[in-house]
Amino acid sequence: MSTTPDIAGHYTSGDLLARLEARLRADGIDPARPTFEALAPYDHFHGRGIEATEELVKGLEVSPTDHLLDVGSGIGGPARYFATRFDCRVSGIDLTAEFCEVARHLTARLGLSDHISFEQGDALAMPFNDAAFDGAYTMNVSMNIADKRAFFREISRVLKPGAWFRLSEIAQGPGGAPDYPTPWAQTAASSFLATPAETYANLEASGFTIESHRETTDAALAYAARSRAVVDAGGQPPHRAVMLVHGALAEAAMANTGRALKERRTVPIELVCRKTSR
Repeated sequence: MSTTPDIAGHYTSGDLLARLEARLRADGIDPARPTFEALAPYDHFHGRGIEATEELVKGLEVSPTDHLLDVGSGIGGPARYFATRFDCRVSGIDLTAEFCEVARHLTARLGLSDHISFEQGDALAMPFNDAAFDGAYTMNVSMNIADKRAFFREISRVLKPGAWFRLSEIAQGPGGAPDYPTPWAQTAASSFLATPAETYANLEASGFTIESHRETTDAALAYAARSRAVVDAGGQPPHRAVMLVHGALAEAAMANTGRALKERRTVPIELVCRKTSR
């Protein structure tokens, strides 16, 4: 979510929808009539996939009249999850035009276009009015953004006073820089990791109160172990979004990510925040 051209280019293939439809057919699914369950391995691009999305909503109270913001909405899995679970409206924004196109297509296939919209745009200058949203979330997005405070200030701007904000991110760990490529960056030139402490400070300086935070390294390692067991038993991995988006690059990107996690070069974190009431 930066204006740097290679950020969007890292996620763009030009044939993403065709590749997704081919994978669905291989799974025995009619691409014209996909289900939430069939899409789930592919449309939750962040770490731990839909499992992490389900954790993100724990304890949330969302009403059908609420309007939520998904920052870095990808191909729309989390937005469709929120809209279906809470019968609310969701607006997504993503820098990658192809992601937005595929997100709109899948949302229409699932009959949710009246609940969800997707805008192509920069998260540092969003096309939304001040205090427009009742809540917001972002999942594994800020790693591509150098100016974290500008990012969090822009999210604060479009939230109503007292609104909730939840995020999951990959933070810089104590073990040194990760190797590249990763799912979020081809090289270090487009990767901007902050430590957990820096993330907390940036949020507080941008108008948020942090209600809770936690590292999720153990959960990520356990998820990876379960995924390997499924593959070893002859099944497909439960999270196939990186392979879908990155194709031939995916194997190296996932290997580097796994090694960085084990060596504490990266630390996944989840935070529950609230915009200050002023």
